[in-house]
Amino acid sequence: MTTKKTKKKATKKVAKKTTKKSVKKSSKKKGKPLVHAAPEQCFWVTDGNVLINLTDLRDALDSMDDEIFAHHVSKEKNDFADWIEYVLIDAELATKVRKSKKQNTARKVVISRLRIYTF
Repeated sequence: MTTKKTKKKATKKVAKKTTKKSVKKSSKKKGKPLVHAAPEQCFWVTDGNVLINLTDLRDALDSMDDEIFAHHVSKEKNDFADWIEYVLIDAELATKVRKSKKQNTARKVVISRLRIYTF
């Protein structure tokens, strides 16, 4: 009987340690604060949408018509990348968005980058 009680106690201790570790990991998670554009620096999409931050851009890219995207992104320019670089101050993301010639690719890049931000 002594052996069974000892095993149960050991199991309980292991479970408690595991729980404590998972709590510590989640509390250590830190990220950059999400940057919001000042009212005069918001991105005005030609369809009337006004973008304030990267989550707005992600949502806009999700539902944007191809013509609207083509208006803002061409061989000569990338309005989204410029806004990200100069207003939201994220040069690394701007470089990746600038390389994205398709709307879905740009959206995936933005979604990936949003993981480093806190909300």
